[in-house]
Amino acid sequence: MTQFAPSKLTILPTTVALTGRVMPPGSKSITNRALLVAALAKGTSRLSGALKSDDTRYMAQALREMGVAIEEPDATSFIVTSDARLKVPAKPLFLGNAGTATRFLTAAAALVDGTVVVDGDEHMRKRPILPLVEALTRLGVAISAPSGCPPVTIQGQGGFDGGLVEVDGGLSSQYVSALLMAGACARNPVDVVLTGQEIGARGYVDLTLATMRAFGAQVSEPDSGGWRIAPTGYVATDYLIEPDASAATYLWAAEVLTGGAIDLGVPASAFTQPDAKAHELIAAFPNLPAEIDGSQMQDAVPTLAVLAAFNRTPVRFTGIANLRVKECDRVAALAQGLSRIRPGLGVEDGDDLLVASDPALAGQTLPAEIDTFADHRIAMSFALAGLKIGGVTILDPACVAKTYPDYWRALGSLGVRFEGELP
Repeated sequence: MTQFAPSKLTILPTTVALTGRVMPPGSKSITNRALLVAALAKGTSRLSGALKSDDTRYMAQALREMGVAIEEPDATSFIVTSDARLKVPAKPLFLGNAGTATRFLTAAAALVDGTVVVDGDEHMRKRPILPLVEALTRLGVAISAPSGCPPVTIQGQGGFDGGLVEVDGGLSSQYVSALLMAGACARNPVDVVLTGQEIGARGYVDLTLATMRAFGAQVSEPDSGGWRIAPTGYVATDYLIEPDASAATYLWAAEVLTGGAIDLGVPASAFTQPDAKAHELIAAFPNLPAEIDGSQMQDAVPTLAVLAAFNRTPVRFTGIANLRVKECDRVAALAQGLSRIRPGLGVEDGDDLLVASDPALAGQTLPAEIDTFADHRIAMSFALAGLKIGGVTILDPACVAKTYPDYWRALGSLGVRFEGELP
């Protein structure tokens, strides 16, 4: 996958409103769901509007290593041809720091007849997967993850019988989605039940269900804490993937920060992804509420936190404990980055983040090197601070390739200028 030398990029503040048209890339979340489901369907599926980024390339390559034919006829399409059976890969599946690919393929590997090792980079090896491992174990799958994080070894037996399985979705809804998607290929119905009502970003489960149903799966929801999946398997189909709402949040924020007008080619109301909920908050700037619950729009929190730095009044972000187990500890990374701009601008309070908003930051020169911790969302969100504050430098700007490879060029097309070489 893409490897970049360490570099830095300084954002030059803009004194004009950003205007123009920028279409966000396809949804990473939907693309990786559709790739897996298409790989489990018999026949040929065409996925259009798809995202081509590090995360989706890891997923596509892993599926190829499991015997699925995947063509890429253009920049936004995948053609997936499968006999509905995943085969034993010749080597461990390396998935970088792609959380969706890692969690989803861990469950799908139970459908393979043989041993599959799911692994990732040093960041992925710190991200918990034990709740999913425990749930698969209860379904009779022979699986182990000694550290509670990848690598995970799955001794597949060509599928699993089904039945009732409880899962703790508090850390990540991806555990639930992984079980749901694999469940349609079980020998008997699968009942997935939450151990509690807490679930990280429940809206992403809705994305999973929509993708599954588009490929012929039958899922019912007998109550608010559970799902029943019929053993239908999947049917190949053509599927259109909507633009990425998480990526859209940076453009929405850039628009309100500069008083601009950025046409994304699709209205906010057309998005079905959870992070689209952030649009209403962003539109309220500079009058963001005193408290923002980020539990159901987790990937939008970095955008909102940097935007909050320029709000008229301070903002507390709650419900964001799960951000500590993302690509990095995003609560800590946000607090650190904000406080590099001005000491005390971002403060951790337990698992909450307090942003000491100050509209007067705009127009100042406050040199700050932002450590992105190789996290694409930290890089993209702090670029917003650089639109209004002089001296904001993003370290490892190339990490945006994880989900938005053209991010810097997209900003450049709107008139944003930089010091340093674009990755």
